[in-house]
Amino acid sequence: MAEQLALVIGGIIGGLLLMIGTSCCLWRRLCATFTYEELPETPDPATTSSFSRQDDRLCPYAGTPPGRPPSVPFVVPPSHQGHDWVSFHSRDPCHDPEHMPYTSSANSGEACAIGNINPELYKSPEDTSETDFPDGCLGRLWFSVEYQQESERLLVGLIKAQQLQVPSETCRPLIKIYLLPDERRFLQSKTKCRTCNPHFDENFVFQVSSRSITQRVLKFSVYHINKQRKHQLLGQVLFPLKNETLAGDHYHIIWRDLEAENLEPPSEFGDLQFCLSYNDYLNRLTVVVLRAKGLQLQEDRAVVSVFVKVCLMNHNKFVKCKRTSAVLGSVNPVYNETFSFKVDTNELDTASLSLTVLQITGDKSYPLGRVVVGPFMYSRGKELEHWDAMLHKPKELVKRWHALCRPMEP
Repeated sequence: MAEQLALVIGGIIGGLLLMIGTSCCLWRRLCATFTYEELPETPDPATTSSFSRQDDRLCPYAGTPPGRPPSVPFVVPPSHQGHDWVSFHSRDPCHDPEHMPYTSSANSGEACAIGNINPELYKSPEDTSETDFPDGCLGRLWFSVEYQQESERLLVGLIKAQQLQVPSETCRPLIKIYLLPDERRFLQSKTKCRTCNPHFDENFVFQVSSRSITQRVLKFSVYHINKQRKHQLLGQVLFPLKNETLAGDHYHIIWRDLEAENLEPPSEFGDLQFCLSYNDYLNRLTVVVLRAKGLQLQEDRAVVSVFVKVCLMNHNKFVKCKRTSAVLGSVNPVYNETFSFKVDTNELDTASLSLTVLQITGDKSYPLGRVVVGPFMYSRGKELEHWDAMLHKPKELVKRWHALCRPMEP
């Protein structure tokens, strides 16, 4: 009985010793796995040898233990050994991105320098308004517009003009500013002496109600005072005051090229000016309705509004119609509104544009005049020439005046 008890006690003690031994072995292996090597405070000269060639992609280091690359404070696993490592703590010429080739793909375990930021990619587009002048340009005018809603004041800033075309050697320019449709009252700038590129830096104020501001048009007439002190018109700028221009509580700086004044008398039913352009790449026909003059209104101006209806037609059938905003009480309304239509190249021989000027009285509209531009099948004279000029100058705006014909009976 005593012998059996001794065997049981011996077995228990042996099992405990075996468990303790096994635990110690596992603990040693676990500690060996997470053991870090301590970096020396000063680098070993043997590990800082210079690179062999300047055109190498990365600088090799001599005397570095195979298990730990330079500047890596731990043991690299075997699966990642053999990779090139770059020290980012110190800037070395061989690590300079300018001396390293760019690679579009890199391994996830590989550290590489990609490159520097190119500031040229973040520059804003250059302003070419002072250098890019088209052929036949009469000059260019810079001005600012701001409308103060609370005080109902229109602030107009006259900034400068450039490249004024003056017949004489000495130029004495001045500018008169009108707020159409009122052509009797105007504000005038100071006269500049002997310069075709005058700087004005003057401010003007017009008192106009918020209800009628979008119906008004700014007109800048640029004059040259000759030796006889007569005012010679060099050109003019018409700028309609639209909601998008007056939005916000800050001023908008705008530039426009001068246009020559049309001295021809208006036609019987008035005249309409618009631009045509065709983009053969996008199959897009663009119409810019500029202004009309000499319209024969049938009612009192105070209650009449005028708009232009632009219709795309194919085989004399209406395809799509668009219209401008209505201008109140003016026989010379200004619009400056752009419309686009989708027209395939093979449809240009059968397509045409119909522009009709209509007046609104109450709830009804009455046509004042109409003009049709298109190929030889639908138009003749200036209308046909305008269409052909558009086709021969793709992606360019071709501007023309056209006499309105007798409106079609409703």
